[in-house]
Amino acid sequence: MDENSIFDNGLYDEQPLTFLNLSFSGVSCVGRMDQLGCRRWTRGHGREGEEFIRNIFHLVMPLFSGRERSQLCSSWLRYEIAKVIWCLHTKNKKRLKSRGKNCKKLAKNLLKEPENCNNFCLWKQYAHLEWLLGNTEDARKVFDTALSTAGSGELKDPEVCELSLLYAELELELAPDTRVATAARAVHILTRLAESSPYGPYTGQVLAIHILKARKAYEHALQDCLCEGRVSDPAATASLDRLVSVVKCFMLFQYLTIGIDAAVQIYEQVFAKLKGALSPEDPGLEASACPPSVSSVLEAVTLMHTSLLRFHMKVSVYPLAPLRQALSEALSLYPGNQVLWRSYVQLQSKSHSASKTRRFFGAITRSAAPLEPWLFAIEAEKMRKQLVETVQRVDGREVYATIPETGLTHRIRALFENAIRSEHGSQCPLLWRMYLRFLVSLGNKDRSKGVFYKALQSCPWAKALYMDAVEYFPDEMQEILDLMTEKELRVRLPLEELELLLED
Repeated sequence: MDENSIFDNGLYDEQPLTFLNLSFSGVSCVGRMDQLGCRRWTRGHGREGEEFIRNIFHLVMPLFSGRERSQLCSSWLRYEIAKVIWCLHTKNKKRLKSRGKNCKKLAKNLLKEPENCNNFCLWKQYAHLEWLLGNTEDARKVFDTALSTAGSGELKDPEVCELSLLYAELELELAPDTRVATAARAVHILTRLAESSPYGPYTGQVLAIHILKARKAYEHALQDCLCEGRVSDPAATASLDRLVSVVKCFMLFQYLTIGIDAAVQIYEQVFAKLKGALSPEDPGLEASACPPSVSSVLEAVTLMHTSLLRFHMKVSVYPLAPLRQALSEALSLYPGNQVLWRSYVQLQSKSHSASKTRRFFGAITRSAAPLEPWLFAIEAEKMRKQLVETVQRVDGREVYATIPETGLTHRIRALFENAIRSEHGSQCPLLWRMYLRFLVSLGNKDRSKGVFYKALQSCPWAKALYMDAVEYFPDEMQEILDLMTEKELRVRLPLEELELLLED
């Protein structure tokens, strides 16, 4: 954790249902180091870093087979899609065209391989790519082809459920002026998923009798998943995957056909049923390398619940209280979930009273082991400080301060000090970088240097810290380079050579 992209909402505000949360998938820029505070999407990927990653994929692909190879293909395509999303963020149309072309070529080549013909995860990513590029009709054809290939699974295959779910969500998020038409398409997709007959493309409004049959099918599938004795067995990966997929599809189906309250009711039913099976030592998303447990099922369902509430608030008038309550309850159970924290901080930043938010952060940081509560508590206070400073300055000039600002500075500093005393905090380069940047912004150079040397004692391996120090303390450059050499960190060019080159 050495970059601050965890605080960046990215596409989540625009597309609460279908955003790609790339910070969870390990996709990052390779081959260079960005300054702290520089938005993740402002610069492209380094050419050398890209080449290195591409070579790795080419080398390791023949060494794997079966499920592992499928996962590797999926990771490669996701990495390439990340670059397309970067172009969308920066609105670089020229780069977007070439990136999109390369990415589509890779997706088609991967799907041509015999073992990937029925890899619905790859089909899903390829269709999503076409949709991101604005080729809606082409994306629909890809989705329809993939679902026709799947046959009539009757909610048995979690990958087919996830494919249909993404298709329905994309249709729902399409354009405000065509929402009625796209909602009808979404209902069609989720209705056909629950039917025993093979999938067929959209032809018109779904009949009420088919909607009723589909609802019954979803209810039976949900009861089957919940009543399976294996649901409490952490090794039953397929069973838990199916449960997550069925619940998410059923929630969206109820939202589209009845309303938000019906979708929330499904969430509450599943939550009440599974909460009893959750043991205190059950790992959450922090142990994502382990097989999915009941805790991770609840977490995935909770994310769907909050995303639906956010989407509903975006398209219609709805009170904030249900979303605020849902986020508070979810974060008490999953304090390491960055997506939930981003939503919570953004929601609470609209409130004029900070006391309730501070009490909540205080309660979570005292009881939870993950570092995310500390990081987001600091970010929330920094956002508040920025807001106060904006009010106190007009056209860059000082105006009479109506709110005492010093209290916020001391509060942020105290949060940093408490966070770095925690077990995980002292080992987190991002936290040290944020603290160093904050002190430099206050103009406290001596204290900043003290924090830098303290950070090196805890994270001597973090090159980003040395790079930040060179930026903040240019007079100490030689000393910092000597420290890097002592710690055996790579210095690309010795300072003496640089001086000679500058003289020439």
